[in-house]
Amino acid sequence: MSRRRSAPWIHRWSRQLIGAIAILGALDTAYLTLVEIGFFKEAACPTGGVINCQAVISSSYAKVFGVPLSLFGFLAYVAIAVFAFTPQLLKSPNNKELRSNVENWTWLLMFAGSTAMVIFSGYLVYLMSFKIKAFCIYCLASAIFSTALFVLTLIGRAWEDAGQLLFTGILVGMVSLIGTLGVYASTDQKSGPELAQQDSTVVSLPSTTPKPGIGWEITTTSGEAEIALARHLKQVGAIPYFAYWCPHCHQQKQLLGKEAYRELNAVECAADGKNGQPQVCQDAGVQGYPSWKINGKLTSGVQTLEELADATGYKGPRNFKYSLQGS
Repeated sequence: MSRRRSAPWIHRWSRQLIGAIAILGALDTAYLTLVEIGFFKEAACPTGGVINCQAVISSSYAKVFGVPLSLFGFLAYVAIAVFAFTPQLLKSPNNKELRSNVENWTWLLMFAGSTAMVIFSGYLVYLMSFKIKAFCIYCLASAIFSTALFVLTLIGRAWEDAGQLLFTGILVGMVSLIGTLGVYASTDQKSGPELAQQDSTVVSLPSTTPKPGIGWEITTTSGEAEIALARHLKQVGAIPYFAYWCPHCHQQKQLLGKEAYRELNAVECAADGKNGQPQVCQDAGVQGYPSWKINGKLTSGVQTLEELADATGYKGPRNFKYSLQGS
């Protein structure tokens, strides 16, 4: 009498493992999305040195078509979780054929989805390593989750048609890679050098890791108009709130130039920054960086010098030397 060979444990538990990892990935990317849309002031992770979540989240690579990249990741993880658990809902004996079809299709969808995710995650790790030069632990966790999903979809069942699996993997991989490179092509063109040089009229975001507690050096020089505006801002009580690790804060400083920046009563909000005053920023209601308090109203985001001049009734010269990249 022959015994039926039992399935390997990985085949019996693969869907549950895939579903659990997908849920972890969904929670991870949901948190990042909430940080990016401003629900949380900043990500709960180190903000100095190589591990700098805020530098990654604030970079130009963190959004695709103006939408937080983490939101796309959240939707992908939710889809994988749905695919993993759907066959479990079809346990009735009357649904055997339907369940078999659903299992086959969801396995293929999970494989295709995880293939696209692992390629995209790999490119994001490349960006963090060589473009942003800072790492976010939540982004790295997502890369690990997507890799685990890809491996589990490969070994989690006995694939009958290896040729179809290989063809699907190559096709999805090529489409994912080409799509990823296409999406980021314009961003890479804008990245350019780390900072605008002194003879440039355009300032861009830094692409290196900030010095702990200090940030990036201001390399632009102020003209007469920038200095006059800075003195006016100080006179009318305009207060800028910065965090040394914030790339957009540095961009704001670059717009002003080092001489004009010294005229301001800027507040450092990072607790580990030079002369950090996090409680002052918290009491002021600061939610994002940079922020400006003008006439009792708090405004977040990089402000052009024209916008600062208009908001404070500045009447001096406006031949400002610098502008924002892409403006």
